[in-house]
Amino acid sequence: MPSKADLSTEALRGIWRERADAFLASETGSRLAARLAACTANVYPPHPFRALELTPFESVRAVILGQDPYHTPGKACGLAFSVPEDEKLPPSLRNIFKVVAAGGALRKKGDLTDWARQGVLMLNPVLTVEEGRPLSHAGWGWEVFTEGLLAELAEKRDGLVFFLWGKPAQKLRPLIDEHRHLVLTASHPSPLSASRGEDAFLRSDCFRRANEWLLSRGEKPIDWQGAGEVGQASLF
Repeated sequence: MPSKADLSTEALRGIWRERADAFLASETGSRLAARLAACTANVYPPHPFRALELTPFESVRAVILGQDPYHTPGKACGLAFSVPEDEKLPPSLRNIFKVVAAGGALRKKGDLTDWARQGVLMLNPVLTVEEGRPLSHAGWGWEVFTEGLLAELAEKRDGLVFFLWGKPAQKLRPLIDEHRHLVLTASHPSPLSASRGEDAFLRSDCFRRANEWLLSRGEKPIDWQGAGEVGQASLF
């Protein structure tokens, strides 16, 4: 039996639950659910709504947009860029940790649940993928749902940090009022683009800049390293 995506919304709360239920009841959502149920290949991750489960609407302080989940077995966990703790770090995540470390010791744990619990919503615009077929579920309808979530955050919340890495993510920039939110753009952290161009991700210093923004608003900075990961946690 191929692995299926569990579209249950029982673990979601508040606005996320309302939006997910409304989407799945819509024509687009119903069609997507039917296509997922009919898939004969393995579909990842097992819980597509996990990012929303871990970071409720009212708790969001920052948004990291990915693309679609990892398409190899064992890696996709429902949080953009994150992998289970015992998995080897993918190249993009290693580059993310290089910018987090800013020349210091690299974080070793690829499970980013601690970021989610600090208010970092790690959202892939496309929430599912078939094994071995990147972007196989692009255009199936997930984008309608996730872009709606992004627009609602930008409209109803204030002072959020939006990380838009790569051109696909940056196409969503018009949804965000930059008078009320901080938008940090860079190339994608993939090795193919992380060091290229004027907006090279590896030179973006985006995590320090995000924490400076939060501190300027009287908010607690985000511990990107993870307490105890490499000794004393680095906030910048």
